Amino acid sequence: MASGSEVMSNKQVILKHFANGGPKESDMVVKTSSISLKVEPGSNAVVIKNLYLSCDPMMGNRMKNLGIPGLTYTVESPLEGFGVAKVVASGHPEFKKGDLVWGAVGWEEYSLIKNTQSLFKIHHTDVPLSYYTGILGMPGITAWAGFYELAAPKKGENVYISAASGAVGQLVGQFAKLMGCYVVGSAGSKEKVEILKNKFGFDDAFNYKEEQDLDAALKRCFPEGIDIYFENVGGKMLDAVLLNMRLHGRITACGMISQYNLSQTEGVHNMMNIVFKRIQMKGFFATDYFPEYAKFLDVVLPLIREGKVVYLEDIAEGLETAPAALVGLFTGRNVGKQVVAVSKE
Repeated sequence: MASGSEVMSNKQVILKHFANGGPKESDMVVKTSSISLKVEPGSNAVVIKNLYLSCDPMMGNRMKNLGIPGLTYTVESPLEGFGVAKVVASGHPEFKKGDLVWGAVGWEEYSLIKNTQSLFKIHHTDVPLSYYTGILGMPGITAWAGFYELAAPKKGENVYISAASGAVGQLVGQFAKLMGCYVVGSAGSKEKVEILKNKFGFDDAFNYKEEQDLDAALKRCFPEGIDIYFENVGGKMLDAVLLNMRLHGRITACGMISQYNLSQTEGVHNMMNIVFKRIQMKGFFATDYFPEYAKFLDVVLPLIREGKVVYLEDIAEGLETAPAALVGLFTGRNVGKQVVAVSKE
């Protein structure tokens, strides 16, 4: 359906220049432009009003001049990421004004979406809408696919998760506990360690920043070794984990945040353990599993409704807070899934 020709002001988070090393707030600027709500019938485009934006570590890489088409952001253009939004004008027969959606959006108040294949309709509103940036969005699919589909867990196995209090790690740990696994996570503060044990039900957890010897810390937590490692960190952590994997262990790699902002990535020296212990290691993107979203919802929605999994969010209010919220991911400032609330309507 077509809308009127109303023009709205549109606050945007613009990439000011490519990031050099880790992203900084000064790499971004908040500007106000305008956007037309007129969408031609049959154009298959929609205009959406963004309600929540997801801060994800991969966005830091996209701010660098990597020269990878479709991945690298464009200077003087809005950042892009995952978000929750409401359709305000539509030229697509499958989307109507008022529909709630989640998917790839611009970091702005309103976005013109020409590729609606990147949007998923939200049909279940008995859970917080912000959950579609996390447990019911890309991070949730990452946790579900990486654990259930790739790691092939068995009851009683030993599971280790790095960056365990983050958007993905907190879910993997709870999924593993529901499977009857022994679960340990690491995080970067005493507060986060306590959350892992007391809120998410991990069997044990440690603050990696306080450990002088990661190998010793893992041996303390896993005297019999690790069956499944859910990899979010890379570098020295991966090196230590390889020493502590059990025979036929599995490593699922969805991120390596310790390496993203280094001018030269760290080497991993214990790779021969992959051969000696017949370890399977596989990386993946959540988007690989987007076609299975309905199957994912069938598993996770009941767990939320029955209180069998909980989800912790760190919500920053207002688009102006988005640059600081994103940068905070890389210093561990957030506690739980980092979300930016853009609008309540």
